[in-house]
Amino acid sequence: MTSHLTILTGGSRGMGLAMAQQLLQPGRTLICMARSASPALAAPAGGTLEQWTLDLADGATAAERLRAWLAAQPAGAFTSATLINNAGVIPRIAPLSDSDPADLAHALRVGLEAPLQLTAAFLGATSGWAVPRKVLNISSGLGRRAMASQAAYCASKAGMDHFTRCAALDEAAKPNGARLCSLAPGVIDTDMQAQLRGADPAAFPDLQNFANLQSGGMLASPAAAAARVLAWLERADFGANPVADVRDA
Repeated sequence: MTSHLTILTGGSRGMGLAMAQQLLQPGRTLICMARSASPALAAPAGGTLEQWTLDLADGATAAERLRAWLAAQPAGAFTSATLINNAGVIPRIAPLSDSDPADLAHALRVGLEAPLQLTAAFLGATSGWAVPRKVLNISSGLGRRAMASQAAYCASKAGMDHFTRCAALDEAAKPNGARLCSLAPGVIDTDMQAQLRGADPAAFPDLQNFANLQSGGMLASPAAAAARVLAWLERADFGANPVADVRDA
């Protein structure tokens, strides 16, 4: 049976969980990486699911596990291979001057270091695969627009955008290079939005803007956002623009 391989980080909740549920179809192999396994996920008949419980704050270990797993797969096992770097965290919402160094480091490890390491492992281990390969990095509008009290999150997403541009140049020079895109998924009704709305107004000048998004019904459901992101992944021109926004479609 045809088997399309997808590796997804942060698939245990929010839009990541919704993407995982939509990807679990016959003829697909899905590997989810998260700190905990989700009981809401189950492989369908003719499909395969693996849930790797690991902490993406240790991206080097996660990347090495992925590299070893990919290297162990028999030739021709998959007809396509895709990595989706979705996991991310927002540290305590505060001006940089009031931020905790360990909290900042954790946010950058999960949001930037791990995606960089996993992308390197994926591209390296699959370089000899004669099948279509894609990397989809879930970015944010905050990677392209500064916001007070969000230095670490903005920095991680800006870094994700730029390393995607760099890797896309690398891959474009190869005969069977992978296609990459760092995609902003729009505003979504997730725990992160709740975290932003619950911030201290004195420390977060943009709080009311996020409250207005919810009260104005402008937040997409995780399922709807996941569908838009996965539709972008299937576009014929995926990767033509290595930094994109679903709202540009």
